[in-house]
Amino acid sequence: MSYFQREVSLIAVTDYQVNEEIRDREVRLIGDDGEQLGIMSSAAAMQIAIEKDLDLVKIAPGSNPPVCKIMDYGKYRFEQSKREKEARKNQRVIEIKEIRMSPSIGENDFLVKLRNGQKFLSDGDRVKVTVRFRGREMAHTNIGEQLLRDFADKCAEIANLDKQPKLEGRNMSIFLSPKPQTPARKQPKPPKQPREAAPAGAAEE
Repeated sequence: MSYFQREVSLIAVTDYQVNEEIRDREVRLIGDDGEQLGIMSSAAAMQIAIEKDLDLVKIAPGSNPPVCKIMDYGKYRFEQSKREKEARKNQRVIEIKEIRMSPSIGENDFLVKLRNGQKFLSDGDRVKVTVRFRGREMAHTNIGEQLLRDFADKCAEIANLDKQPKLEGRNMSIFLSPKPQTPARKQPKPPKQPREAAPAGAAEE
């Protein structure tokens, strides 16, 4: 069984009031070069934007009076869209794989489950390892706990134990996260061996 967990850093998409949508009596205006132009009527601010062939955009509606800025709104939206696409491209999707065992699992089956878990971790996925107790097995939950701790110990080189064994109903689980991969160091190239000089009088081929 697999779960998905997203770690995403996205830029918030904000819809601004633009041009004729701005109906406040007064606004505080910022020029397209960042200059503070002071408080004026929205009609006067709109006229300045028209003269510059730009847009009037309300950027701080909660201020008193609201703050508007003169800008090329089409260009701003295009650049914002590019940033959002770049953020989505850099998002990291972590899949959580679940491995299920019984407390009476045999050694060979345990090793198969272990190899699967190690492969998932090597691929960068988190792993949830669960032991399911049935019937009278609930009287021996310590066996399941030891099984989970053995599993975690055998993955210790490549994984961190995020959650200690915890019994929830008839299930006891742990979570393992892959350790950050450290880039392998490049081995220095061996020095070149000097070429041996050909013996004197040797014929060239």
